[in-house]
Amino acid sequence: MIPNTQLGDEQMKKVLAIDLGASSGRAIVGTFDGKKISLEEIHRFSNDPVILNGTMYWDVLRLFHEIKQSLIKAKHCGVESVSVDTWGVDFGLLDKDGRLLENPVHYRDGRTSGMVDESFKLIDKAEFYNITGNQFMEINTAFQLLSLVKNRPELLERADKAVLMPDLFEYFLSGEILAEQSIASTTQLFDAKEKQWSDKVLDKLGIKASLMPPIIKSGSVVGTLSAELCEELDIPPIKVIASCGHDTQCALAAAPAAEKDFIFLSCGTWSLLGTELDSPVIDENSFRLNVTNELGCDEKTSFLKNIIGLWLIQESRRQWIREGREYSFAELESMARASAPFKSFIDPDAPEFTPAGNIPKRICEYCSRTGQPVPQNDGEIMRCIYESLALKYRSAKEELEACTGREYSAVYMVGGGTKDRFLPQLTACSCGCTVSSGPVEATALGNIAVQLMAMGEISGLAEARAIVRSSERIYTFLPEDADKWEEAYKKYKEVTANA
Repeated sequence: MIPNTQLGDEQMKKVLAIDLGASSGRAIVGTFDGKKISLEEIHRFSNDPVILNGTMYWDVLRLFHEIKQSLIKAKHCGVESVSVDTWGVDFGLLDKDGRLLENPVHYRDGRTSGMVDESFKLIDKAEFYNITGNQFMEINTAFQLLSLVKNRPELLERADKAVLMPDLFEYFLSGEILAEQSIASTTQLFDAKEKQWSDKVLDKLGIKASLMPPIIKSGSVVGTLSAELCEELDIPPIKVIASCGHDTQCALAAAPAAEKDFIFLSCGTWSLLGTELDSPVIDENSFRLNVTNELGCDEKTSFLKNIIGLWLIQESRRQWIREGREYSFAELESMARASAPFKSFIDPDAPEFTPAGNIPKRICEYCSRTGQPVPQNDGEIMRCIYESLALKYRSAKEELEACTGREYSAVYMVGGGTKDRFLPQLTACSCGCTVSSGPVEATALGNIAVQLMAMGEISGLAEARAIVRSSERIYTFLPEDADKWEEAYKKYKEVTANA
């Protein structure tokens, strides 16, 4: 391969990925030389929600300010396009003149409490799932909008469009109001088979169909940066591309899998564990197990489970900092490694672990309530979290296998959870299969790869993954101590079944 330094600028393609996570955002320039993608982080910033008068909001104006700073910094890099990916389900409301009515509300806000059960009074649960194929979670867009129908109808009367988060930022960039299909498929308002908004679900929930923007495919060119923005920032009018708006689908696009049948595990604040299929799986089994179908790159179906992930570690660390113990994430991993294995387990998805607050205290209370040894120090709490996540991954993997009728011998773990080596090793041991770990920056890589596909530089998903394999170092972990982990899994299932 010709080194990048020997290639002229005209032979390389550069694009800008704006990757917004639940706690931070990054601007990453991807440079493609025809064989490999190299990454350069040019801007990083925090994403701090704001609680005001009892409501938790995303600070969307501050986030857009940081996107502007990213564009200014990218000016001299020669990027040809930009795309934004974010978490799922949240949205902003625009009036008929395109003005934002209020800051988007955070999915962890309490406004959706009870809305799932409320929705089943309006639409049969089985029918609801049969249309959308989505895992029922209170955070989903459908239940956020239902809470407005019930409690703030005057706000919906003023709203002309509900625009999902990545599409909202791309609207701010280009002036175009659209809904990219991967992010639309997270809402529980999307017909998984027809790949359009479900008029029936919207009608049953009392949501006007006109509120939802037109749907476009992943990898669509939305337009260019607006003339107003270019003048303000003194930057050229580069393309705005809707890659995969949902960060999970960007990460999946960058999973370095060569085989057709595999498990992917996107591990960040949330863990998304699933497989990639040609069409959705919507039947009694998937309904009973509450598995979700999302739409990804190349119109593939991501058949997956949403699991609380590194949130448990992140929020525990915040609590300990409040108490005066400022651990780094590396120190927390070391503390977990040094603690005795298989003492206590939690169900990471138990409802008490979703809200912000004192997670370590809640873990101790869970262990006490379920008759297990209560962790005696911070290291034991960390060990409990790590092992419980790994065992939860096995449980989710078995549910997927039950639904698809396939067995999966390979897990591809991507995202922030691959920065340490402990969780991938525990996952290999728990699942009893090979775990390939990396890339850490899978979301940004996938965002970049889909932009390059939209520009005709990469032919499709298979080539994109081959390029990722040649561009990034991937670590391999093999299972160990099978008998001990089998015994731990039996204990985990007993504990969580009776919690």
